[in-house]
Amino acid sequence: MNHFKTSTNSIRHFLRSPSSIFNPTSSLKVTPLGRAVHPLFIRRSMASAMAKRLEGKTIVVTGASSGIGKSTAKEFARTSPKNLKLILTARRIDTLKQVAAEIKEEVGDGVQVLPVKLDVSNPEEIKNFVPSLPEEFKEIDVLVNNAGLVKGVAQAPEIASEDINIMFNTNVTGLINMTQAILPIFKKRSEGGRGDIINIGSIAGREPYAGGSIYCATKAAVRSFTDSLRKELLATRIRIIEIDPGQVETEFSVVRFYGDKSKADAVYKGVEPLTGDDIAEVVVFAAGRRENVVIADTLIFPSHQGGAGAMHRKS
Repeated sequence: MNHFKTSTNSIRHFLRSPSSIFNPTSSLKVTPLGRAVHPLFIRRSMASAMAKRLEGKTIVVTGASSGIGKSTAKEFARTSPKNLKLILTARRIDTLKQVAAEIKEEVGDGVQVLPVKLDVSNPEEIKNFVPSLPEEFKEIDVLVNNAGLVKGVAQAPEIASEDINIMFNTNVTGLINMTQAILPIFKKRSEGGRGDIINIGSIAGREPYAGGSIYCATKAAVRSFTDSLRKELLATRIRIIEIDPGQVETEFSVVRFYGDKSKADAVYKGVEPLTGDDIAEVVVFAAGRRENVVIADTLIFPSHQGGAGAMHRKS
């Protein structure tokens, strides 16, 4: 019997490959701690329990056209590619349709994807969101409040009022309004209610930094709202989860610098930031726990980061 080690990425690719998963004659062997293990055992032990828990659920992801939101949508589909419904929202409907096509190409017809044009900074659009859904998509089980942005690095008193408004309306008011739109669906279920609300926060909500006062304030508000909501719902089976990324490379910095990619790229010079996929894996892991397990609070750094302003950069 051949023994060899394989990388984490190779294992992940293998686990997601239908031909390998369902082929009992597959010759791939993995040797954690020096032991040869049949690939089907790996698949069952690492993924099947989580896939089963997610099976049949309807999941809403806001800000799903790019970055963490797009990665989260794809990770849910890969993890539980059978009888899953995804409602993907963002302002860019054409991009959402492309994400939906990519998911179908990768995992097949077991995942139904509904792209919905939605600007969470607009309360009227959120008010009409649930009523406008097709009946088969209305029984939502998981809400991932991911939509958010940062604009500029200005300091008081020179912060543009339009930047203040869009950050608060999207990051705070939008998140709260989405939560209030979906929560009644959860609360009507037995035992006081059941469902998951997963809020994407930030290290900025824990450690304010110069040039980010408004963004930091919005993420601190998300953190306070999340903590309060969890305590308000203790008598239910509704799980309230917050995931706080550190440095992640997405379109986030391009938006911060008003589309100036050279300035955005400079943020990541000399470092290896997290990716949207890294955060998405944690989101799906949290949603895939037993109902009695709440991953309440998670802070995620790349290895070179120790805080909002603590960063090691290679020369």
